[in-house]
Amino acid sequence: MRVVVPDGFEEWPARTLLGRLSPPARQDLLALGAGVRFDVGDVLLSQGTDSRHVLLLLSGFAKVTATVENGETSLLAVRVGGDTVGEMAAMDGAPRSATVTACGPLTARVFSDGALRQLLEDRSEIAMALAALIADRLRWANRRRLDFRGYPAKVRLARLLVELAESYGSPRRAGVEISCRLTQPELATLAGAAETTVQKVLRDLREQGVLETGYRATTVRDLPRLRRLADLPDEGP
Repeated sequence: MRVVVPDGFEEWPARTLLGRLSPPARQDLLALGAGVRFDVGDVLLSQGTDSRHVLLLLSGFAKVTATVENGETSLLAVRVGGDTVGEMAAMDGAPRSATVTACGPLTARVFSDGALRQLLEDRSEIAMALAALIADRLRWANRRRLDFRGYPAKVRLARLLVELAESYGSPRRAGVEISCRLTQPELATLAGAAETTVQKVLRDLREQGVLETGYRATTVRDLPRLRRLADLPDEGP
């Protein structure tokens, strides 16, 4: 079966699963399961449940959150079109470790854990790409832990914004747009900073012309300067 991908979905960020695959392997993955749509606030997966299906996001953004025993909920990550969610429970059989919620209109394909395992056995390219994706997510988590210990809050937030812009941003005339609207408490959670600190840093970045925040998106207007503020090396030519 060949899946016809709607216009605008032919390309995905390079760090996502679909972005890593060759066209034939991508087509095999897109052929799994059935298409589904979600609206803003819809829950794709729920923490603690025993479901095993996997969702392959085609468009939109989703937030990954988890709640600890004292009831506090934290934002763990952001997922975009091209990413998978739910693959951990599908592979190890454990309950869902987090809740995934749509940030806006979102399209995906949903398929069973058995279908995923069979495809991974049949297509080594997809298996290797998924392994690389999981390794990248572990490195991302490790970088956050190291940043917490090695940098002040302003630098941690700048490093987070650079990573979001470079991994998931879309080039625009005004700069690089991060379309997933994260609240200040969510940015504070990801950066390991107090919300008041995040408010001040964002205000400073806006006044310096580095950042522009809006209702639906954040635009990095000067990415090289933001990289310097984040204590990151300049990009090559």
